[in-house]
Amino acid sequence: MHDVNPQPISPARISAGTGWVAGASMVLVMTLVLGTSGPVFADELDERNRALKDETAEVQQSMDFLDADIAETMAQLRVHQDELPAVQQSLTDAQGKVTAAAGEVATLTQRVDLAQKTKNTITEQLKQDQEKMAGNREIIGQIASQAYKGGGLPSGISLLIGDEGPDDLTYSVEMLNQAFRNQNAAVYRLSQQDAINVNSAERLRAVEDEILNLQTQSEAALASEQKARDEAAVEKAKADDLIADTTALSEKLKAQKPIVQAQLAAIDAEQQQVIADIAERQRRLLEEARLREQARLKAQAEERARIEDERRAAEAAAANRPAPAPVPVQPADPIVAGNPSTFGLSQPVNGPITSTFGYRPTPAGTIDWAGAGGYAHTGIDYGVGCGTPIYAPASGEVWFADSGVLNGAGVRVVLNHGVDQGNALVTNYYHLESFAVSPGQQVSAGELIAYVGTSGNSSGCHLHFETQLNGSLVDPMSLF
Repeated sequence: MHDVNPQPISPARISAGTGWVAGASMVLVMTLVLGTSGPVFADELDERNRALKDETAEVQQSMDFLDADIAETMAQLRVHQDELPAVQQSLTDAQGKVTAAAGEVATLTQRVDLAQKTKNTITEQLKQDQEKMAGNREIIGQIASQAYKGGGLPSGISLLIGDEGPDDLTYSVEMLNQAFRNQNAAVYRLSQQDAINVNSAERLRAVEDEILNLQTQSEAALASEQKARDEAAVEKAKADDLIADTTALSEKLKAQKPIVQAQLAAIDAEQQQVIADIAERQRRLLEEARLREQARLKAQAEERARIEDERRAAEAAAANRPAPAPVPVQPADPIVAGNPSTFGLSQPVNGPITSTFGYRPTPAGTIDWAGAGGYAHTGIDYGVGCGTPIYAPASGEVWFADSGVLNGAGVRVVLNHGVDQGNALVTNYYHLESFAVSPGQQVSAGELIAYVGTSGNSSGCHLHFETQLNGSLVDPMSLF
């Protein structure tokens, strides 16, 4: 892509602790959240270690020049933050299971109580019915006993004439009928009560079976409730552990703030000097190019004036006229910078861009280490492996190829691509594994210059690539 007016980040815009500290290098996210991190199995521990390693690399790649200890602390905090939603949901689910299990236990307990009351009622009713049946049997027994004591029931003749004569017949028949009625009534009540008792006994057995079944369910529900409470306790312990871990990490980062600020101030001062030095070199190159162009244009103007003077003098001589006054030399037009895309840059490596160029405000809920309200990522980062070849994006001269000279940059290369159409361009390469060029060497576009690494303040393989146009750092993407 091309941009006739690439937006620069001038030295004045790069606040203390920013520069090529790749984006968030001056800002450490400090959103304090509560999550969980408790005991884990070996495979889970390996997974979390890998996640922490990946997070640390990502933090460092987006925060060049940040100390590894700070980057790892922040990565740990970010891992906890990533774990938070899932663990909170697990805790909520576990608490929901406890509530559901407790509700089931309460319901079953109520059902057992109700069934027990029903059993007690049926048992008491059976007891009363047994007493009634015993009374009926006693009545029948008394009738039978009286009949036995009287020599059995009276014969048909005695019933007709009576034991003492015909006068007793009516009385005897009445007594006999009364005895039969009493006996029949008692037998009927006994049979009815027996049928009722059979039904009650069946109901009692059904209730007892229900009680046994409900007690079995209650025992299972109690076990389920206890299991749910145990699981909730484990999740709660994880939450408590992560709260403590998060607090400790936060306090550690807060304690490091003065140290980090001092480091960033020193880095920024050194970076500003490097930017200023390169800007001064570019200023001189531009001035030299301007002077050369002005001299060239002046020579062209003078040559045109000389040719015009000779022509006019020849015409005057041919016409026998006096020679005319010399043609005044017109001043050269001021030099106007052209499109910087004329450098024809190609990307130095083939890989994904993991961090882009630009100024970003400090995210809400974070610590603004530099106190500037934001940070600048002064280049772009390519997420490629260590040892990946880096090729010159355009022809130029190697200004720097060194190691450890610039604080935190590690192994670096700086290419000067000279001046084209009023624009001066330099490209910077940081955190290299090694370089394949030397200062003062002329390189062609596409020539091998270095290899990707993770030197300096970097915990992950990547290339930090910058473009400095006319003294200011600009978005490299605007020049491709």
